[in-house]
Amino acid sequence: MLVGEGRDWLEGEERAWDILCELSPQDVGHRAKAVYDELFGRYVLPLFNEEISVSPKDRQIRGNSLAADLLLNELHYYSRLSILWYLIQSKDVPLSGNLVNPSHMIGGLMFERGSHILPLEEIAKRYGSDVQGFLQRGVKFSGEQLNYGDASFRLYPFPRVPVVLLLWKSDEEFPANADLLFDSTCSIHLPMDIIWSTAMMSILIML
Repeated sequence: MLVGEGRDWLEGEERAWDILCELSPQDVGHRAKAVYDELFGRYVLPLFNEEISVSPKDRQIRGNSLAADLLLNELHYYSRLSILWYLIQSKDVPLSGNLVNPSHMIGGLMFERGSHILPLEEIAKRYGSDVQGFLQRGVKFSGEQLNYGDASFRLYPFPRVPVVLLLWKSDEEFPANADLLFDSTCSIHLPMDIIWSTAMMSILIML
């Protein structure tokens, strides 16, 4: 696992920086749909459509908005390694258009165990009787409204890794329910534990 706590987390980030520093900036920019700023030696990457800069030389990741601060500071446990490994591993591969539950992917059993179970019930609890609030929060992070469930939208935590969040509102018969799906190509771009971190980011920004 690349995502861990304490020393494991720090060593995972250092390892990722070491790998990124050895890669061709032009190749990384092309694969990741990021812009490489040669003057400042940094990548400019949209994270949920929020512009962030990644500087391998300084080993710094920065943003210039409140939303970026949320992602990089409050959610740093999920965002920083995810950003680095997306830049390292993403491929120039188009989306398949096939949506999959991450727990059904190879290696996805981790999503069904212990602390790796996604807190989708919190989404359902918060927005089960507030569909408009759900959609408005999605729009805040440039969500594209879709026609699944009672409400749904597509977010782009990374340019090549979209996430679809779905909500079924509560009624007299059934409680509210929420789900999260990835494009089937996500495992080409990210290791499974980073897919989990990306899913967690996508849920937590809604809360």
